[in-house]
Amino acid sequence: MKKAIVLLSGGLDSSTALYLAQSQGFDEIYAITFEYGQKHDKELKSAIAIAKAAGVKEHKIVNLLLNQWSGCALTDPDMEVEDGHIERQDIPSTYVPARNMVFLSVAASWADALDITDIFIGVSEVDYSGYVDCREEFIKAMENAINLGTVLGAEKKQRITIHAPFMHLTKAEEVKLGVSLGVDIELTWTCYRGGEHPCGVCDSCLLRAKAFAEANEIDPLVC
Repeated sequence: MKKAIVLLSGGLDSSTALYLAQSQGFDEIYAITFEYGQKHDKELKSAIAIAKAAGVKEHKIVNLLLNQWSGCALTDPDMEVEDGHIERQDIPSTYVPARNMVFLSVAASWADALDITDIFIGVSEVDYSGYVDCREEFIKAMENAINLGTVLGAEKKQRITIHAPFMHLTKAEEVKLGVSLGVDIELTWTCYRGGEHPCGVCDSCLLRAKAFAEANEIDPLVC
């Protein structure tokens, strides 16, 4: 059995990464989702639904509560999620400080415990929205640190690989891939706001809409 850990947020990126891992022969998937103090639970519910639909071996929900420090619109009750613009150059208010560093560290701990050498994460530096922890340079550095800081990597010499298969793909290319893999797109949630329907105007909604339009595909959440 080929085993892998997939960071599963419930969004389109991570859900597609899960299905891609399965298509690459990883037939025993361990999904990990983080409840980090988000102001809504829409993505969390989506992650649970996606994990069930994909038939993962085990799905863990880890509580980290990164809302204990302020300054992020996704976790700080005193901040509103701003309307987006996809050509931004600055760091957006929705940036959760070092989130992917924390998430990958926890995933590496689980990998070390299970003797799993493959970790999947759905980040991209093409459409990364200003998030510094989505860059290839960071992913490579984390992979090196994880191999130095785990028994699996440092003592057993079984190199842990962080797979970031969308690193150089646009979101449109990723949408096409997700459709071809049969991802349950209607179960995913991307919007930064937690309403009944996607808001359509936050950064995440704008990037998703642009991706579906460029891929010439219909988003089942907004059709």
